[in-house]
Amino acid sequence: MTDLAISVEGLHKSYGSNEAVDGVDLAVNHGEVFALLGPNGAGKTTTVEILEGFRKRDSGSVTVLGEDPAHAGAAWRQRIGIVLQGTGEFDELTVGEVARHFARFYRNAADPAEVIERVGLTEKVKSRTHTLSGGQKRRLDVALGIVNQPELLFLDEPTTGFDPAARREFWKVIDDLAHKGTTILLTTHYLEEAEVLADRVGVINRGKVIEVSTPSELGGRHEARATVSWRDGREETDEPTAVVQRLAAQYDGEIPELIVKRPTLEDIYLQMIGER
Repeated sequence: MTDLAISVEGLHKSYGSNEAVDGVDLAVNHGEVFALLGPNGAGKTTTVEILEGFRKRDSGSVTVLGEDPAHAGAAWRQRIGIVLQGTGEFDELTVGEVARHFARFYRNAADPAEVIERVGLTEKVKSRTHTLSGGQKRRLDVALGIVNQPELLFLDEPTTGFDPAARREFWKVIDDLAHKGTTILLTTHYLEEAEVLADRVGVINRGKVIEVSTPSELGGRHEARATVSWRDGREETDEPTAVVQRLAAQYDGEIPELIVKRPTLEDIYLQMIGER
């Protein structure tokens, strides 16, 4: 138990007749990036809000950084960071002013200038926040979430609305935090994001955790049959190398329009939640 940043057993939460969380078990190790995946209404937001101490549970055991979030005090909150889908609007304040303001809330705050540098906003430190792009505002959200140097960081769909280039730049920020030892619990609808960032992923649907595994092994993905396709045909096989060798001999060299493909994480995820 001491190796776990988050431990959840038999978690239940209902809203009237709707059981949003139905017996969830979850374990997140110190120092890992854990992605919680699920469709809208699956129960992931309720689960995370309980872990953050913002929502009461009906039953079950929850421990986050060694304490029950339902009863944890200010000292515990100093140890966690939360990046919601939108932290707030500070249109008339500069990036530096906002960071310094939030730093005053914490005893162990980092130097705001260093935090701004870590998220790549040094050139915008004197810019008013309403002039920032969407990606830059999201970087500021992360800066405010990590200014207290948290042991555990909650990220709620951090790159929603980003274009592909901005999303990849943002991933570098998260990867840097992870390499410095921050435990991260991430919710996302972008399967590629989970695959790039997460050490492990958990799939939740209809209030239940279906499976927890590494992105490469979720749902038996690493053992799934491969599809070999080429200009003149297509074949599903457990031995794609043998098929490619046979085709290379048949074509006496280069195989025209060759593609070897195994199920993506998205393919597996959609199967698990019952969508194709």
